[in-house]
Amino acid sequence: MKYDFISITYRYGKDALAVDGLGSGWAPDAPKAGFDAIPMWVADMNFPTVPTVCQAIQERVAHPAFGYFSTRDEYYDAIIRWQRERNGVTGLSREHIGYENGVLGGLLSALATFCSRGDSVLVHGPIYLGFASSLKNNGYNTVLSPLVRDENGIWRMDFDDMERKLSEHRIHAAIFCSPHNPTGRVWERWEIERAMEIYRKYDVYVVSDEIWSDIILKGHRHIPTQSVSDDARNRTVALYAPSKTFNLAGLIGAYHIIYNDRLHDRVKKESSLSHYNSMNVLSMHALIGAYRDEGYEWVDELREVLTENVNYACDYIEANFDGVWAARPQGTYMVFMDCREWMEKHGVTLPELLKMGWDVGIAWQDGTQHGGTTHIRLNLALPLSRVKEAFDRMARYIFRKG
Repeated sequence: MKYDFISITYRYGKDALAVDGLGSGWAPDAPKAGFDAIPMWVADMNFPTVPTVCQAIQERVAHPAFGYFSTRDEYYDAIIRWQRERNGVTGLSREHIGYENGVLGGLLSALATFCSRGDSVLVHGPIYLGFASSLKNNGYNTVLSPLVRDENGIWRMDFDDMERKLSEHRIHAAIFCSPHNPTGRVWERWEIERAMEIYRKYDVYVVSDEIWSDIILKGHRHIPTQSVSDDARNRTVALYAPSKTFNLAGLIGAYHIIYNDRLHDRVKKESSLSHYNSMNVLSMHALIGAYRDEGYEWVDELREVLTENVNYACDYIEANFDGVWAARPQGTYMVFMDCREWMEKHGVTLPELLKMGWDVGIAWQDGTQHGGTTHIRLNLALPLSRVKEAFDRMARYIFRKG
């Protein structure tokens, strides 16, 4: 491969929550003596970003003035090209694009234009922790429509349940996560079409979180929600960011795509009210650097690496961990493991199981934060050698046979 996804990056003391946050009280505990930490919890990657990001930032930092600035044409051009080349998007212009400090901030700005605080919002469950906390903290009532596993173990939307809850609760706003976090489901076109037709029927406006849309594993393809119909194009606020794709969360910076002019104006106004939704000049250059030609190559290699990691992990779980089940993700680099049968058989609670992993350096995440009950959320965006070491520790110290 052209880019390095093998070397182990030393992140201690470099502002990395994934390792420096361990033992802080809300993160996983630090490991016991004799074990190094394998960060598999917070959703960032343990890979260096594409070199063109650092080059773009360094080129800008070389000029010693950082005053007020205007957004460069290159920023919009890079997004338009990226969406066209990666997602097949046509008809996108700079007038449809708006900056957001983050996807969750953009989500709340959009919801403020759709409905009033105290209203209900439909979200699929399991639910991403950021959705749950943002809705609660801002006075919205979360109504969950649980995903269900089909006969092949694939997570599916329950369309009948969606309709029933939209009708019963008189809901006019929904969050659509595509790909879905935490299950890793990449929706097929017919599924998105069906969901959007239901939203049209009940006059529901949609926030489509597509931050994971670049991290699609082999054999799958991302379908932008706005692309499935003219109606979907006009009732959807789509949110994107280079942060998940290129490991840039610490730089801050997302963007929305809105084709409906009235909706676009209202969301931009809502986003501007605090005066804190403001682009950082280095974040702008980071996106431009990420979306260069090298970024296209880098993401293609990343997807190969993550596909191999996911296949290794899921095959290992199926072959070695009796009573542990995990749907093979189709996108994202997260695995949502259900340990219910193993816990029942061994008389172990989820907090006890989590602690067993933390003690031996497996810094995995409590799945109840995402609506699970007996689940653990596992980040596989590490060099394969570290993934193998983590599963070896699970087999030796936790899910032992016999």
